[in-house]
Amino acid sequence: VHIGHPEFGQAVPCTCQETQDANTRAAALRRYSNLGALSRISFSTTDLEGPLSDASSRQMFSEGVAVAARFAEDPQAWLVLTGPSGSGKTHLAVAIANRCIERNQTAFFIVAADLLDHLRAAYSPDSPVSYDELFEQVRNVPVLILDDLSLANATPWAQEKLFQVINHRYNNALPTVVTVRGPLQRLDDALRTRLEGADGTATVVQLGNFNSRLVMGIGEIRTEMLQRMTFENFDTTGGANASPAEQESLDRAMHTAQTFAAEPEGWLLFNGPRGSGKTHLAVAIAGEQLRRGSQVFFAFVPTLLDHLRATFSPDSPVGYDELFEQINSVPLLVLDDLGAESSTAWAEEKLYQIIVHRHEARLPTVITTVSTIDELEDTKSRIASRLVDGMVVDWLPIAAPNYRDQRRRG
Repeated sequence: VHIGHPEFGQAVPCTCQETQDANTRAAALRRYSNLGALSRISFSTTDLEGPLSDASSRQMFSEGVAVAARFAEDPQAWLVLTGPSGSGKTHLAVAIANRCIERNQTAFFIVAADLLDHLRAAYSPDSPVSYDELFEQVRNVPVLILDDLSLANATPWAQEKLFQVINHRYNNALPTVVTVRGPLQRLDDALRTRLEGADGTATVVQLGNFNSRLVMGIGEIRTEMLQRMTFENFDTTGGANASPAEQESLDRAMHTAQTFAAEPEGWLLFNGPRGSGKTHLAVAIAGEQLRRGSQVFFAFVPTLLDHLRATFSPDSPVGYDELFEQINSVPLLVLDDLGAESSTAWAEEKLYQIIVHRHEARLPTVITTVSTIDELEDTKSRIASRLVDGMVVDWLPIAAPNYRDQRRRG
């Protein structure tokens, strides 16, 4: 440049050097971010329908992508991504980290369990980084993405370290993304209150219905049952020994079930002797809803209670809260053979909680039982008080002979 030029006497990098510096800076940010092979994930390559198949989860994911993309452009406050396993939480968290790096903003991604392992390893005299250095980095990095936060099976030390990180960033309003598998209620109160953002510090986005493959596996109906128990092959004649009144009860039950299956509203309760077709109609309703893309949880009541008890085991792959939340909130719940369960205080309480929640929320529910209302009032008075609510529950007594016995004799 000539003498007198504003840049005369100054060191000015050439254009190629500026490009090289930008590339070097981006590479350094990627190394620091701990993303590794995940650097390929971006919002532009994200399928807006998400990984889950049901319509409501797809809608949740699409809305979640929009929220995450806005956060990535201007990270402020906190973003908490919740949902079942495989709902796309980590994908969006990584996309946020990569977008931050594209914008030359420092972001650090780490799985919560890996963070704890690194912190433990930092105590070793051979560690390339000291505990204090690593802990300070995680606490104060401009944007922290903490993946798969969980306190399940965590030691008191691990719980304390995670809380210290969360609490520091919460108090200092440092931009943070946290992913949590399952509902936030599974976390302890101190951690949960910081993630829920009641004071406006956090946005919580649920990316899918809490219906992990394991949970839905518990509530699935076998394909063989769905194929065998349809409206088309339901026998309203009741067999050779059925009276006109019994045939009429079967016909009324089937037509009511078909109407309910087309547009579930309120509750249906099928009451009748064993082998009269109660479960057949309940499965037919469920099958129709499944064909329409709705979520259904089908449970033989004694087995359901066994599953709930099993979730308290430390080896259980499904958390109690996750399973209980799914039962409480699924669009259609089918409880088969109410009254066949062991009548313990714990079982009664769990069933009552499910019944009360769905009754008050008016969530579509189908129940089958061999018990009469008088028998239920004698043995399950609190539950029966909900089941006799004619504003919600439609009782459908089926007065028909045991069709299974007739087929065996035939």
